[in-house]
Amino acid sequence: MSIASNLQHVRERIRSAALAAGRQPDSVLLVAVSKTRPAGDVVEAYHAGQVVFGENYVQELAAKAAEVSEAVEWHFIGHLQSNKVRQIAAIVSMIHSVDRLSLAEEISRQWGRLGRCCDILVQVNLSGETTKSGTTEAEALQLVRAVSALPHARIRGLMTMPPFFDDPEAARPFFGELKRLAQRIEAESIPGVEMRELSMGMSGDFEAAIQEGATLVRVGTSIFGAR
Repeated sequence: MSIASNLQHVRERIRSAALAAGRQPDSVLLVAVSKTRPAGDVVEAYHAGQVVFGENYVQELAAKAAEVSEAVEWHFIGHLQSNKVRQIAAIVSMIHSVDRLSLAEEISRQWGRLGRCCDILVQVNLSGETTKSGTTEAEALQLVRAVSALPHARIRGLMTMPPFFDDPEAARPFFGELKRLAQRIEAESIPGVEMRELSMGMSGDFEAAIQEGATLVRVGTSIFGAR
């Protein structure tokens, strides 16, 4: 199967899941996770109509972005160290994985140097797994309040990564919990904070995520094949 045909199949699955949930298909944005894939795969996917790509590693993203001249939009979706923020400041339009105030402060600092704002999502670790990044559910509101005061970082929503399950239905409660947390934060009406984006769902479980309210799904293997 080609990348183009894989993309078409994933888009059809997104459409079906959205319609089954009573949602418009265009309310879900596909983020093609291109980590470990060569720049040529990104170009091929772009020419098949994919615009937004997600990367997990700073050095790989910087190198790939230098190779790809097409008008792609890069999102950073992996764990991000504060001392690496400067390397992606002129590249990415959204960071999905902000889990602490010090990181948000550095993002605001670096985007401020560019005279721009960075759209960010607060990553929440709902499972409590020590192998996963993310603030806790209990601390999420406090973090959102603190980050909202930064001049060059705009909170647009939340992100989570549930535990890995063979059955995608097992991940559904985590997706539902992120949606409820977003609603609780939205109800606080914090100036400059929006909860319009929920980044959740990957190749194995994105249909369940869409049915629970995902607006951004991060899909790699189903598009590019096994790593």
